[in-house]
Amino acid sequence: MTRRLAQVAKKVGVSEATVSRVLNGKPGVSDSTRQSVLTALDVLGYERPTQLRGERARLVGLVLPELQNPIFPLFAEVIGGALAQQGLTPVLCTQTKGGVSEADYVELLLQQHVSGVVFAGGGLFAQADAPHDHYRQLAERRIPVVLINAPIEGLDFPCVSCDDAVAVEQAWRHLTLLGHERIGVVLGPSDHIPSRRKLAAARIAAEAAGGSLPDAYVERSMFSLEGGQAATTRLLDRGVTGVVCASDPLALGAIRAARRRGLAVPEQVSVVGYDDSAFMNCTEPPLTTVRQPVEAMGRAAVDLLCAQIQGAEVQPGELLFEPELVVRGSTTQAPRV
Repeated sequence: MTRRLAQVAKKVGVSEATVSRVLNGKPGVSDSTRQSVLTALDVLGYERPTQLRGERARLVGLVLPELQNPIFPLFAEVIGGALAQQGLTPVLCTQTKGGVSEADYVELLLQQHVSGVVFAGGGLFAQADAPHDHYRQLAERRIPVVLINAPIEGLDFPCVSCDDAVAVEQAWRHLTLLGHERIGVVLGPSDHIPSRRKLAAARIAAEAAGGSLPDAYVERSMFSLEGGQAATTRLLDRGVTGVVCASDPLALGAIRAARRRGLAVPEQVSVVGYDDSAFMNCTEPPLTTVRQPVEAMGRAAVDLLCAQIQGAEVQPGELLFEPELVVRGSTTQAPRV
């Protein structure tokens, strides 16, 4: 009992006397401290006292921004399977327009006494200007958290990411080797951290190829096929022959934009996507794209989460995984002028 008190007190950062008051249902403890102590019990694997037990399984929140982009169901499959192998049950939380917000999901997960949370993809944590209070709430409660594909400045959550700089360098080099000189990029919103990284990498890649990336060749969009079509239409007005996109749905929109303009893909316009999500080898033409190593990333995220749940010291920071360019039919030699 004494050892348990000491471990829980250290985990929460309170005195053993405070932990004892919580375990014995005594007054004089704030609600937030009481909840932190109970969460620490769960995280350290101790049974709650009978009078404090709620309905609880070994639950882990898996928060995704959407399921329309095939890459997110793939992450859910990999992470869910890895959690199940550890005896943990994923609770899938996906956002919809006008539906439950990410902050609301966090509140619900806290009420369910989850053992940890994985945020995968482009949630609010990937947007520099979005509210991050619910992440700070998790940090204050010492809930184990792992982020995928973007860190949060000021919060030391471990993060697993695909290397955006390498991904763009691979795509850019591929197009320049094919003779393309007017290359445009279609990115997410300006505060989207992975898109910021991709833009910086594109500028470096353009300079390395002996040119530059004009602002006119940079377009931003929501991550959708329609957004990619609109953004690429503007790039085609400016004469680009190659387009590097920040997601596969954006790339499919780029192909649609070219066809609506009466341009052939890849003979007149080459398009590169990002993710290598499901069925990209079945599109017409099959999509050249940069593959995220989803299997390795998902399993690494679960390993980091489980280490935290078991009370191990996990170093903050970002693990970068190497992407892979997959060349298919949507890219070819630049058209002759």
